[in-house]
Amino acid sequence: MSADAATDAAALGELFLRDMLAIPGGEKIKTCIQCGTCSASCPTSYAMDYTPRQILAFLRAGMLDKVLRSSTPWLCASCYTCTVRCPSGIKFTDVMYELKRLCVRHGIYPKGQTSPVMSQSFMDVVDRYGRNQEQKLLTAFTLKTNPLGGLRMLPLGIKLLLRGRLPLGAKAIGGLEDLRKMVEVAEAEAARRAEGATR
Repeated sequence: MSADAATDAAALGELFLRDMLAIPGGEKIKTCIQCGTCSASCPTSYAMDYTPRQILAFLRAGMLDKVLRSSTPWLCASCYTCTVRCPSGIKFTDVMYELKRLCVRHGIYPKGQTSPVMSQSFMDVVDRYGRNQEQKLLTAFTLKTNPLGGLRMLPLGIKLLLRGRLPLGAKAIGGLEDLRKMVEVAEAEAARRAEGATR
């Protein structure tokens, strides 16, 4: 690993820890006893690169880059079973959400993984219109992942269009600027809490 890559990984690790500590109960990530209850409870752990227990061990060892490049965060079913059953009270589902946010924000994820692309496309559409616009989301996602494969969906798209189930236009919600201001205030507050948590 180059010096720059090591610096970037260390900076990402600090950012992750800061954001986790800002979440109510996030400090409990430090209390993992490696019992494996989260891994045993997880319905999708069989498909993950690393089990939830291993993810926590990597995070505590400062191996965030390895975690971000794994498929594990994107296979989390968000069922909260790990969180409910954890004897240390670690909110592991929140850990997974924070990992996904970091992956998308910094463009670090496994090659060929389409879930981060879908996540980013969804956020872009909601930011632009104030709500999801399915046709815009599907178009953006398809163009970024498999433009030629989208041609196979053309017959279905025409059928949906003819039945009025696929509107061509997309309208933003009323008060979109007000919504954006609220989001800015919420993000600023989260950053302030995160800054306070690391002091």
